[in-house]
Amino acid sequence: MVLNCIVVDDSAIQRLSLVKLIESNNNLNLVAEYKNALEAKNGIANKKIDLIFLDIEMPVLNGFELLDALSNKPQIIFVTGKSEYALKAFEYDATDYLKKPIEKDRFNQSVDKAMSNSKGLSEDKTNESEHIFVKSNLKKRKVYLDEIKWIEALGDYVKVVTKDASLVVLSTMKAFEKELPEDHFLRIHKSYIVNLKKIERFDSKHVEIGQELIPLSRNKKSSLAEALNNH
Repeated sequence: MVLNCIVVDDSAIQRLSLVKLIESNNNLNLVAEYKNALEAKNGIANKKIDLIFLDIEMPVLNGFELLDALSNKPQIIFVTGKSEYALKAFEYDATDYLKKPIEKDRFNQSVDKAMSNSKGLSEDKTNESEHIFVKSNLKKRKVYLDEIKWIEALGDYVKVVTKDASLVVLSTMKAFEKELPEDHFLRIHKSYIVNLKKIERFDSKHVEIGQELIPLSRNKKSSLAEALNNH
């Protein structure tokens, strides 16, 4: 396993020092280096980054503000000349906190921590139930597919109904349908997609999920019967 990493530090000397340490470690692949947080924010938007070596005190945007601006945060190893930020770094769930100047052995210990964390995340993903991320109320939320009962059209939005909640998501039904596995979900009406596992009964007009009756289009009845037989 190799971690894709970047360096964000406003000091050219410190960036050079970190780059040398990264290049000496076979578990790291340097994707880019940035001289400020704003440059990093724009630069990593479309890159797959596993780890950031991040300075804290930088002009315009500091390290913490950069993390606040990222929707998907990779692992973070803070690299700073000061120790007073250690507590705040802990609040950001940092993998490690390195104080400049950095010794090679200490650097490699940090990388080992990041590698261990990454392997743990990989194992979790393998064992974890299938899920998707949806944006509701300006927050990204993980929704497990097995917990979705049905999806309902609401104009420019869709309502995702799970066993515990209803989430309103900005999406079309067509776009949301593409996010779902075809063998588990079926669009049975222009305004409804249902989880085949949750269906208890159906007739010519409705599908029954719990106490709810979901409308069934006439031309979808045969598709539903076939999907349930193959499920």
